[in-house]
Amino acid sequence: MSRVEDLWERLVRAALRGRVASGNLYGGPEPGLAANVPSSLGNKDIDDILRAADEIQDDDPNISRILCEHAYSLAQNLDPNSEGRGVLQFKTGLMSVIKQKLAKREGGGIDRSNDIARLREFYKLYRQKNDVDKLKEEEMKLRESGVFSGNLGELERKTVKRKRVLGTLKVLGIVLEQLTKDVSPEEAERLIPEELKRVMESDAAMTEDLLPYNIIPLDAPTVSNPIVSFSEVQAAISSLKYFRGIPKLPATFSAPLSRSLDMFDFLHCIFGFQKDNVSNQREHVVHLLANEQSRLRIPEEPEPILDEAAVQKVFLKSLDNYIKWCNYLAILPVWSNLDAVSKEKKLLFFSLYFLIWGEAANVRFLPECLCYIFHHMGRELEEALRKEVAEPANSCISESGVSFIDQVIHPLYDVISAEATNNDNGRAPHSAWRNYDDFNEYFWSLSCFELSWPWRQGSIFFLKPTPRSKNVLKSGGSKRCGKTSFVEHRTFLHLYHSFHRLWIFLVMMFQGLAIIAFNSGNLNSRTIREVLSVGPTYFVMKLFKSVLDIIMMYGAYSTSRRLAVIRVFLRFISYSLLSVFICFLYVRVLEEKSNNNNDSVLYKAYVIILSIYAGAKFCLSLLLHIPAFHLLSDRCDRWRVVRFLKWMHQEHYYVGRGMYERASDFFKYLVFWLVVLGCKFSFGYFLLIKPLADPTTLIVNMDIRQYSWHDVVSKNNHNALTVLTLWAPVFLIYLVDIHVFYTIISAVWGFLLGARDRLGEIRSLDAVHQLFEKFPAAFMDTLHVPLHNRESMQSSGQVVEKNKFHATQFAPFWNEIIKNLREEDYINDLEMELLQMPKNSASLVLVQWPLFLLASKIFMAKDIAVESKDSQEELWERISRDDNMKYAVQECFYSLKFILIAILDDEENNEGKKWVERIYEDIKGSIANRNIHDDFRLDKLSIVIQKVTALLGILKNDQTPELETGAIKAMLDLYDVMRLDVLSINMRDNYETWNMLQRARTEGRLFQNLKWPKDAELKAQVSRLYSLLTIKDSAANVPTNLEASRRLQFFTNSLFMEMPVAKPVREMLSFSVFTPYYSETVLYSMPELLEKNEDGISTLFYLQKIYPDEWKNFLVRIGRDETTSELELSDNPNHILELRFWASYRGQTLARTVRGMMYYRKALMLQSYLERMSTGDVEAGVVAKESTDVQGFELSPEARAQADLKFTYVVTCQIYGKQKEDRKPEAADIALLMQRNEALRVAFIDVVETLKEGKVYTEYFSKLVKADINGKDKEIYSIKLPGNPKLGEGKPENQNHAVVFTRGNAVQTIDMNQDSYFEEALKMRNLLEEFDCDHGLRPPTILGVREHVFTGSVSSLASFMSNQEASFVTLGQRVLANPLKVRMHYGHPDVFDRVFHITRGGISKASRVINISEDIYSGFNSTLRQGNVTHHEYIQVGKGRDVGLNQIALFEGKVAGGNGEQVLSRDIYRLGQLFDFFRMLSFFFTTVGYYFCTMLTALTVYAFLYGRVYLALSGVGETVQERADIAGNKALTAALNAQFLFQIGIFTAVPMILGLILEHGFLRAVVTFVTMQFQLCTVFFTFSLGTRTHYFGRTILHGGARYQATGRGFVVRHIKFTENYRLYSRSHFVKGMEIALLLVVYLAYGYNDGDALSYILLTLSSWFLVASWLFAPYLFNPSGFEWQKTVEDFRDWTNWLFYRGGIGVKGEESWEAWWDEELSHIRTFSGRVVETILSLRFFIFQYGIVYKLDVQKENTSLTVYGFSWAVFAGLVVLFKVFSFSQKISVNFQLLLRFVQGLSFLLALGGVVTAVVLTDLSITDIFASILAFLPTGWGILCIASAWKPVMKKLGLWKSVRAIGRLYDATMGVIIFIPIAFCSWFPFVSTFQTRLMFNQAFSRGLEISLILAGNNPNTGI
Repeated sequence: MSRVEDLWERLVRAALRGRVASGNLYGGPEPGLAANVPSSLGNKDIDDILRAADEIQDDDPNISRILCEHAYSLAQNLDPNSEGRGVLQFKTGLMSVIKQKLAKREGGGIDRSNDIARLREFYKLYRQKNDVDKLKEEEMKLRESGVFSGNLGELERKTVKRKRVLGTLKVLGIVLEQLTKDVSPEEAERLIPEELKRVMESDAAMTEDLLPYNIIPLDAPTVSNPIVSFSEVQAAISSLKYFRGIPKLPATFSAPLSRSLDMFDFLHCIFGFQKDNVSNQREHVVHLLANEQSRLRIPEEPEPILDEAAVQKVFLKSLDNYIKWCNYLAILPVWSNLDAVSKEKKLLFFSLYFLIWGEAANVRFLPECLCYIFHHMGRELEEALRKEVAEPANSCISESGVSFIDQVIHPLYDVISAEATNNDNGRAPHSAWRNYDDFNEYFWSLSCFELSWPWRQGSIFFLKPTPRSKNVLKSGGSKRCGKTSFVEHRTFLHLYHSFHRLWIFLVMMFQGLAIIAFNSGNLNSRTIREVLSVGPTYFVMKLFKSVLDIIMMYGAYSTSRRLAVIRVFLRFISYSLLSVFICFLYVRVLEEKSNNNNDSVLYKAYVIILSIYAGAKFCLSLLLHIPAFHLLSDRCDRWRVVRFLKWMHQEHYYVGRGMYERASDFFKYLVFWLVVLGCKFSFGYFLLIKPLADPTTLIVNMDIRQYSWHDVVSKNNHNALTVLTLWAPVFLIYLVDIHVFYTIISAVWGFLLGARDRLGEIRSLDAVHQLFEKFPAAFMDTLHVPLHNRESMQSSGQVVEKNKFHATQFAPFWNEIIKNLREEDYINDLEMELLQMPKNSASLVLVQWPLFLLASKIFMAKDIAVESKDSQEELWERISRDDNMKYAVQECFYSLKFILIAILDDEENNEGKKWVERIYEDIKGSIANRNIHDDFRLDKLSIVIQKVTALLGILKNDQTPELETGAIKAMLDLYDVMRLDVLSINMRDNYETWNMLQRARTEGRLFQNLKWPKDAELKAQVSRLYSLLTIKDSAANVPTNLEASRRLQFFTNSLFMEMPVAKPVREMLSFSVFTPYYSETVLYSMPELLEKNEDGISTLFYLQKIYPDEWKNFLVRIGRDETTSELELSDNPNHILELRFWASYRGQTLARTVRGMMYYRKALMLQSYLERMSTGDVEAGVVAKESTDVQGFELSPEARAQADLKFTYVVTCQIYGKQKEDRKPEAADIALLMQRNEALRVAFIDVVETLKEGKVYTEYFSKLVKADINGKDKEIYSIKLPGNPKLGEGKPENQNHAVVFTRGNAVQTIDMNQDSYFEEALKMRNLLEEFDCDHGLRPPTILGVREHVFTGSVSSLASFMSNQEASFVTLGQRVLANPLKVRMHYGHPDVFDRVFHITRGGISKASRVINISEDIYSGFNSTLRQGNVTHHEYIQVGKGRDVGLNQIALFEGKVAGGNGEQVLSRDIYRLGQLFDFFRMLSFFFTTVGYYFCTMLTALTVYAFLYGRVYLALSGVGETVQERADIAGNKALTAALNAQFLFQIGIFTAVPMILGLILEHGFLRAVVTFVTMQFQLCTVFFTFSLGTRTHYFGRTILHGGARYQATGRGFVVRHIKFTENYRLYSRSHFVKGMEIALLLVVYLAYGYNDGDALSYILLTLSSWFLVASWLFAPYLFNPSGFEWQKTVEDFRDWTNWLFYRGGIGVKGEESWEAWWDEELSHIRTFSGRVVETILSLRFFIFQYGIVYKLDVQKENTSLTVYGFSWAVFAGLVVLFKVFSFSQKISVNFQLLLRFVQGLSFLLALGGVVTAVVLTDLSITDIFASILAFLPTGWGILCIASAWKPVMKKLGLWKSVRAIGRLYDATMGVIIFIPIAFCSWFPFVSTFQTRLMFNQAFSRGLEISLILAGNNPNTGI
């Protein structure tokens, strides 16, 4: 029975813990009962009690039962009806455990009256057992002697043990105290005597540091954390204490027991902030102040005082946006005179601001709203300070008490939430609801003060919208408040509206160049008069812009400022009048020209007016964009005329003011764009415009009367359509080529900048070898803090001492880098030994270099010496040619002497030492006398090396009698060899010495008393010399791992790059790293690693093959044999856990990211530790030779505390709470990461559901947790939110809720597919100093950081993406930052000025859909708010990218869709309007302009081919060809060639090629590029062009942009045909088929006089485009041409095609469901109209082809076209007959079959009869098919667009049937070539080689993997 009960208890506990049957096999954390406390109970005591119960379960199960019962009673009191989520399950499970404990007891029931006595006795026993009195004493002793003794590990263990024991005692004391409340006072006194109470109070006092805290223990000061002993922290804490000017707190306020009252308690009292928000912001403010104080270098004092400068800095930084807001609105801030504000008041003000910000939740996205709140609460604060006793502020008083969140934040949140709900999950038009920007911009005008204070909730601002109509055909408005100042209407016109200056400029230039070309290039008065026609063009286009202003503002008139509305209409009126006047004037000028009146007054007036206007605009531009002129214009603002002109010229917003750059920066990008525009217009004029001028004149003058079809539009209009077909593609190329030239010139510019910055100087291991001796000095110059003794050493010219000093300082850092490479398994143990650098202690007089430089050099030198017959000088010269050989010889010489003298410590006569000294003196004498060849037999060096090696081989082992005897013998052998074989000197000169030695040798006492090497330094020297003399192989390729060598090359190269001087860790800027996480992979589980795919390949097997050397290194590291299989590791759970981490570190997992980011802390600890050592810290007790000893630096409390003060890492795991509740493995893995990384903090949103009065209430909390001493979650802060925080885009909302937990001056945003490296972390303090460097007119607010894509080696696609991405994140962004000054925020490694951004809306924007590309908006926002974004390349961060085509396409689709949404945004509009012209060009072509030009590139193909089809089908082309040779026109050829080159990605590749040349060398770059061409990278880039074009265009027209989860996994699996078809059908296949159809029609009917070559040349690029768009997904599909998979794919595709859809059926399962999904983006009436208009193009085919049929002869009447529609209708009826539903016809199947058969026979008979009896030919039948196919598709597209109408008419099923037919036909056309190629096995082999070439070059077995022939049968 006992066994059954045991098992039952284990089962219940396991259920509570969420454990599976496998238990803890794979090393995951084992949560106890405490891990299951529902958050809805909201009681930390229950959690602590159950943890204690788990802790003492083995000591005394009965006490554990008492604790569980008490926890149950607490839960029962908190939620008696078990209404909260998870409470009932928790109680049931807990009660089951209690019952089992009761059942275990022998005897009957339990007398609970004895529980208190039992608990009391256990308290005493537990205390005695753990010797509590000595615990703290021992810890303090260790702490005082920690650095001297090096027992840092022991100290850590003691501290953890003390905390755990005291934590348990604290719980026992609490439970004991609470249990005694249920008995009488006398009984309680008896049970717990006074003495025990005092002991319990004493123990409780010792547990103060067990209270949860984040970084600085403010609520519970502790001596165990050295951070509180730092003078800057003490100063910051003391500054916040209560001062005389603060009113007393009321008696009702509960004062903290563990600390004194401070300002935050006062603010908490009067405004009702949440307790945890107050605690969080208290630490935040202390952290900011302490770090500012530390940078002032204030000498330490007994009682540190916070410096005024530190307060002033934080005050101005924190409230800078508020001060600017007040200035903008022309209102006084809270203070009237800033100079008169005391230090204490400043502290109060910014503390108040941070408390508001910390509890604002979603309102944090409204920075000016926060300014408004602070403005009013600041005034309430001023009033409160005048009172004697603090009283609650009126604005925060509620029925339930004082609550800031309820009274201030809730009203705002409610209306924001209501608007967000009204956006219909992103499907509603942006104009139909207010987003975050609309709410915030309401506070940009004085009208915001109408909201009053407290809030006037009756204001229209707080009006919640009524729900929108769900009728898709109705767009009626609902009652709501309008948008503010801008409306995001969905239209392409935004591109003109935002960048009208660009389009006006390009059109005017095109017009001018065309006029000059049509005048044969003659610049005479006639030409100039015509060129001046650009005047009317300009004003008409400006008028169009002003019309757009009016249209685009529709929806915001009611809420916008009156002045803004007036300005819009004033501009419209002014440009209307100006346009009419200028046009009229120019027409009159032209009329006078026809009268040959060259001296016209009107002409002169026209020129003068244009000149005055142009001059005025130019002057205004100068005044607004050149700093010197801008200051002048500010002074002129007192004149109303100037103010009016500036106001009319440019809209004024709160953001975007003063967006000008320094004059030098302005001229840099001015010159850049002058070069680009010069090339662009030269190309445009000479190769595009001029060659078309004469042919156009000929065509215009042609009188063409004969057409092949019934002409409607081409007569009597000078062949306008023909001219349009010629000029349309040329004009499109004219628009695109500016981007082409930008790409080329920016690539060249970036290449030169990179070369200037010394990038790529070290690009090989050979360079590392050659330059290694320069690394220590370079390291000291860049990464080490400046040292005074180093400067004096330089001045004295002590070269060797200086080099040795550099090497000594460099060695610990270099060795730690190498050690980390070993821990990451990139190098093996031997390589680590070779790469590590000696400490370079004072024992030797030379610098000792790593063995990988010196390996095999001794043997090479020996061979030279033995074979050499040269003189001594020549011999040494030969050796010295190789510096490393010279160093090896010198080190061997001196090191051997050092070792021999050390071991030959003969106390009596020193005979051994004398022999060594004699030998060395003789050698030095011979060298001085230049007769080394005569005095020593160098041919015997081999024997000497053998003897020395034998001796060292013995000495490097531990001492034993046998080895000691062997060592003596080895020494004697060495003596004999030297005496008899090597020495040829005249011994008479030192006869006494040699005689004494010989006598000692003869008597047997020589070398008999060896001193065995036991000193660590001596042992290291012995081991090193042994290696030096035994390693015969060259180490030229060490490290052999490509990643290790790449990292070392980049790190060493960066040492020579320019970077700010590093400051000591104590004085550096503090920073946080911030990683958003949702539900991605944290850590691979063993089942995931061992699970096989359809080919029988597991992830682990794949990784073993991809990284074979790293797998072997891993096995050796964990102490296993290299041949060990993964299943053999299962006998050791720790090894299994290490295996999971090893695999996860090679994927894109959170574990990899966390490891990389925690290197920052490790680097700071090392730097701090060594700085304390090198500065001779008295408290550290360090002597000189210990100054570089880093043993145990990670355990140094001071180093850890200093690192924690400077670095914080917060991972915001949005649904971690839900994952814990659902027992998800991700939750356990996150908990494991916290256990392994003590500084890691996890923030998450906790959802608490409670049932009150039968209604479910949901509350949301933002929580921060860390791992506690028991390895479990410990809640630090829990801040209640006003509601669900996810109102907008998920990722920025996730960041926003957790940003309050970040700390420091800077924050680095890191995505969870990123990585970092220890050696790069060493440079972080240098990077942070960039914030104080000169980077232009304004200090930097975002520091751009270089990325390295670590997924490039997986496949050819990954390589393409890696190279493309690398060129963008390095060379591209280098140019964006300098000289163009338009770098935004593109990648997550960027480092933000944290305080700047959190006071201005955060580090991203979150409005639904419009901010889908949330990251780039932080760059926009920063720039608009007078920030400055820079880029730095001496530091890098790793980044993973998608590696499969589908992943890449989804990612590019997301980015393109995001750019489509950006086009509509106010940020793009304002930047486009407010940048100066040249900066605007840079901005356009590097953001949305890139995607627009990509789309134009594809449209060029359409324009050209539709033009050619028009010429072919209308017959105009044939006529023109006969009359003039237009087809061979050079302009067309040039335009098409340019389009082709751009289309295939040649120009995209220019930055890539130059980047490769810069960083890898010319030869390697050429090889890489040629290899990429063979791997069909051109096909990939062309395919990507289609992806970007489709999603960018569709998003602007219809919306539908959304986040795409790409998976980020290892993609080597075969993608099914169906999946590819679904993904690419509408984006690529349909468009590819359309272009193919155009090409076929052009081939069939285009007039080319039989010249096939001209057709090929004109259409080659288009055919290439078609092939790429149709077949790229299958070319880049693993096993895409394997016959078996092709057969399976066809079967799967047909099943998908004919499977019926329905409710719950997904697009992956059914064609019908997929088709509905594909049409879901067409939702608006305007969208349906646009789709209808675009679909009309498909009807041109039928209209043109029917007139080309043989049967119609020369008839061009409309009757022919009408008859073709009758035939088409007949075909539709015939299709309907054959596709009649089987379900409907179930009762008349026979009749249906008869009708179908009869219809088929009649149709076939009719066709045969027509062919026989009429002129209808077989060719006509195929031509008709060619005509009807696009017509049917056009009708289908229109019907699909009007789906609701079709459904009402009952035609939808027929439309769907036709759609299925088209998709089936298209699929078959694509499938046939694939099936054909699959017949030939070599095609599959070639494809595998093509896809995985890099893998093959590294000796991988991809073909084996893909074939599924898995030899690893154990998996």
